[in-house]
Amino acid sequence: MKNIIQSFDNYLFKNKLKFDAVVIGGAALIIMDVVSRKTRDIDCLDPEISEQIKKASQQYAKEFPEFRLDENWLNNGPVDLKRNLLSDWRFRLQEIFTGKAINLKTLGRSDLLKSKLFACADRDFDFEDCISLAPTGNELDECYLWVCEQDLNPLWPKHVETVFNKIRKRLGYES
Repeated sequence: MKNIIQSFDNYLFKNKLKFDAVVIGGAALIIMDVVSRKTRDIDCLDPEISEQIKKASQQYAKEFPEFRLDENWLNNGPVDLKRNLLSDWRFRLQEIFTGKAINLKTLGRSDLLKSKLFACADRDFDFEDCISLAPTGNELDECYLWVCEQDLNPLWPKHVETVFNKIRKRLGYES
């Protein structure tokens, strides 16, 4: 993913375009060297990707088939998460990539951890990402209630408890 970001940065620079965004998910963790797995997209939380950048990213995917990118590899898929985060989330953003044309930030650790733990409870795919983030027992405690509040299904809190216990066990916090 890092080589894609570097290459796309050069591509945008050559085309006199700029892109500033808050990214989350696997791409953010890869850029931050938290995980080394592959991902095929970049989830932009904010702002809404402009039509100009969308078109550029789609053209880029066509011009660089070696990266095997989907047409919508740069997307606003997680945009709904913004309304669930604490209102001051923007004050905790951290820079993760600064290039010639691209400037990327991600959520502060507590917000990023909450988003990943929620994703893990929602789909087991994110379990290893949560382990790689190595949350402390206190961080898990702090995130637990927030994750429980993200779904109205009456079975959700019990499911979240099961997922968190699995994470705690894997991290060695519970025997």
